[in-house]
This record gives sequence, C-alpha cells and structure tokens, in this order.
Amino acid sequence: MPDSGCRLYLVTPPAIHLPDFAGKLAVALDAGDVAALQIRLKGLDDDGLRRAIDALRPVAHARGVAVLMNDRPDLAVAHGCDGAHVGQSDTPARDARKILGDLTMGVTCHASRDLAMQAGEDGANYVAFGAFYPTETKEASAHAEPEILQWWSELMELPCVAIGGITAANCAPLVQAGADFLAVIGAVWNHPDGEAAGVRALNAAIAEALSARGR
Repeated sequence: MPDSGCRLYLVTPPAIHLPDFAGKLAVALDAGDVAALQIRLKGLDDDGLRRAIDALRPVAHARGVAVLMNDRPDLAVAHGCDGAHVGQSDTPARDARKILGDLTMGVTCHASRDLAMQAGEDGANYVAFGAFYPTETKEASAHAEPEILQWWSELMELPCVAIGGITAANCAPLVQAGADFLAVIGAVWNHPDGEAAGVRALNAAIAEALSARGR
C-alpha cells in the first residue's frame, strides 16, 4: 500500500453476490486510483470466504491493488492475500503478526491513542481510526474526530486509515488532517450513479482537499 498523499481503501459490502460483485469490483477499480481492497464478509463460512478471496484477489491484483482479509490472517496467508486487518475483538494483533509474517497488518483503533500506540508496538503496518461519521454498515463503538489523525500523522510515520461514513462530500477534513487512506463502503457501492462514479467522486474530492491543504 504505497503512500502518495491520501488514497482510497475499498471495503466490500457486508454481503455480496459473488458472480456479480467480481464484475462490479473490476468496474470500480478501473475508474480511478485505489490502494487496497479489504474483503470483509462476516456472514460467510470458511468455504465461502475462500471462494470470495479466490474470485476477488485476481481482479484486484491485476490492477495493482493490495488485498487484505478482515479478521482472518490464516486465510490471508493461505490464499495469497497481501495481508489482513484485525479489530479489537478479532485475532489479537500480536498473534496476527506471527501468522502474517512479513505481510501487511492493519489494526482497528477506534478513537483511542493508546490502542494506536499499542498497535504500533504489536507490529501494525497501519492503524485505523473511526467512525468519523454515522454509518449504516456496522454499529460504531466509538466516534473519532479529525484531530486524532493530525496528532498521529505529526507524531508517527506509520500510516493511518480513516473509516466510518466517509463520502466525497465530507472527506475533506479527514484528508486535510492527515489521513493516508480513506476506507469507504457505501460511498462507492451504493453510489446512485454506480461504483465507478463513486470512485471518481472520491478521488476528485481527495485531490481537491489536498490542493486546498497545500495552499
């Protein structure tokens, strides 16, 4: 996940129809810059998760997009993903680090500076803060403010991801505060004009926010 200012980090919807979604993913990734795809399908059993990885990983890798598996570092390693993302109630970060070896590990830190510092000590490659805005995807256990992104980016070299209800209309404060990546779900997959329009709108908003920050 190379850094070039601030980039998109796509997360799958909570449930997908796999044959259709692989095509939707290709359309989204072809529409503009995307750094990573997180496969987050909590409702699937292991066989379903394996099928999802094997269907989506080639689509992303063909376009230079990293693939991260939510919660399951074991499946990430076994099925050719680039890493895994773990939450505070998932596989402990220290254990995930051992499983992943040199692969990428991200850790959810909610709105906690202490959790972020601990994640860094546990070997995280990035930390994720949020939710910044209301979201229908999952019940947010914490509300974060843009100041935590500024604090982290000024203090640490480890990249930070902002997540939670982020759209093209509200992302500017997060970009300008120092988010390295914006994790988005509904703003792309539920965009009224389709997923390609969602990616284009977010990339345009990121560019505008970065330009404004540099003035």
